[in-house]
Amino acid sequence: MKHLTIKKLKSRLAQVAQSPKDKEELKLIVRRPADGQREVLQQGELDLVIGLVGDNWKARGSRHMADGAANPNAQVTIMNARVIGLLAREESRWPLAGDQLYVDFDLSAGNIPPGTQLAIGAAVLEVTAQPHTGCKKFAERFGVESVEFMNSPEKKEMQLRGINSKVVQAGVIRVGDSVRKTPGAVKNFSPVGL
Repeated sequence: MKHLTIKKLKSRLAQVAQSPKDKEELKLIVRRPADGQREVLQQGELDLVIGLVGDNWKARGSRHMADGAANPNAQVTIMNARVIGLLAREESRWPLAGDQLYVDFDLSAGNIPPGTQLAIGAAVLEVTAQPHTGCKKFAERFGVESVEFMNSPEKKEMQLRGINSKVVQAGVIRVGDSVRKTPGAVKNFSPVGL
């Protein structure tokens, strides 16, 4: 499948900018049981310690952590469904992005800054300050220009590649659940050290 150019991405950005800002829907749950494997779920469980139950986040660890352990600020990744729909063009290709949750929701830093809590089903996630950028695998699957576009200075605030979060309330989530900011969503966040 031919990848979109930056020019095409710019021309289709308006539909992404219209994503709901307060309440919308969980469109897809993807579990990664092992490197390169994806399981699409209708229902998942979010756990305080292991993130999405059955996902390899904790076992895989992170090269960004000094001890190689899993990064607690990148426990669950969330991507805008309109963005991945634009890049993948077929819903069957969405899981290739490598994220666990896909939502029809405005993920821009202006709408959900770090510290914002999002309720999905019975669970609550907290947006972290850990940047989520396109990796080599993402570029191979969706094009180098898509990564350049999403990481350009003028687009970074939109967080088109998605966001990182951590589970702050365990619970079951289901495709179709509403995604909403919780009351008093930003709590004690300090941008020091970013």
